Amino acid sequence: MTAPQAHGQDSIPAASAYRMWPLYAAGFTTAFGAHGIAANLGQGGAELTRSVLYLGVLLALYDGAEVVLKPFFGSLADRVGARPVLLGGLAAFAAASFLFVVVRDPGWLWAARLGQGAAASAFSPAASALVARLIPATGHGRAFGSYGFYKSVGYTAGPLMGGVLVWAGGLSLLLAVLAVLAAAVAIWAALAVPAVPPLPKTRQTVVELARRLTDGAFLRPVAALAATTAALSVGVGFLPLSGAVAGLSPLVTGAAVSVLALCAALTQPWAGRALDAGRLTVRTGLVAGLFLAACGLAAAILPGLPGVLLAAALIGVGTGLVTPLGFAALASMAPPERLGQTMGAAELGRELGDAGGPLLVAAVAVAATLTWGYATLAVVTILLPVALTARRTRPAHD
Repeated sequence: MTAPQAHGQDSIPAASAYRMWPLYAAGFTTAFGAHGIAANLGQGGAELTRSVLYLGVLLALYDGAEVVLKPFFGSLADRVGARPVLLGGLAAFAAASFLFVVVRDPGWLWAARLGQGAAASAFSPAASALVARLIPATGHGRAFGSYGFYKSVGYTAGPLMGGVLVWAGGLSLLLAVLAVLAAAVAIWAALAVPAVPPLPKTRQTVVELARRLTDGAFLRPVAALAATTAALSVGVGFLPLSGAVAGLSPLVTGAAVSVLALCAALTQPWAGRALDAGRLTVRTGLVAGLFLAACGLAAAILPGLPGVLLAAALIGVGTGLVTPLGFAALASMAPPERLGQTMGAAELGRELGDAGGPLLVAAVAVAATLTWGYATLAVVTILLPVALTARRTRPAHD
């Protein structure tokens, strides 16, 4: 039994639910690995806290590798097939994690962290491409909503579960768990995810690639994804600081960040189902999500607990709206033979937002105050709907 391919090309084996679960697990793995270690590096031993610069480098290695390598691995998935890139990336992630477990030398943590980031650069866009290839276009919203939900669960659980593991057995135990997790997901994917052969494609010049990646149908969802990811990163990083300034305890500010992650996780499946059912269009959802995220950044200016909680909830819901709709739009506009390349480039946009949002807010805060930093990013975010409501140059999944 076969199901029609997402783009109406060749036939693809029916993507039953159990075949999608390993892809969702891969999304959880990269999110858990990124935040589980990043949130607990400072607790990993005295050697890691003696140099703030070294700690900062360790934090940047994972995301830095993703920024550089995701477009490359996305294109590779188009050439050799997304499944081999998915399996290879998961295996490399397990190997990089296991390296530190064997060596047990904090001086080698940079190599493990860099290897994890490079491996995640491979299996993350490959998983996104497989979600788009294995599910018909009419189900993209729900599929990407579920994928985003489990990534959000990984982002939420990573700091907490990682902290417990580091407390129980240090960074070695955390990386051992990550190695086992990645290896288990790789085996699961090898058994459950069907082979999806690469599609034949015509030669693409650099000019043609640049034209496609600068087209409004690509830039609008990517810009929305980058902006809401920037708001999410700022919320996670700076709302605890705002709470501390207001005299709130670390427990309360930590709960506020959990509210943000929970709202983002719960909103994504709903938004995806609403898109597939025709109750929500891509354009309306992206504009609404950006508006809510901007309102959340503005709410962070309010003093005390009400401001922190309101900001967390609005940023979370806004991000949860944009994420599945943005990826569904990208999957619908991408040439089927270049899905991996498209998803890799889109992931690059999200990574730039993840890094650029906190940098912008911090730069403005140094020059003025944190309040002005929130306000600046809110203005940037609220201006994006102007571009999103402009006339599109190519059809998208509306």
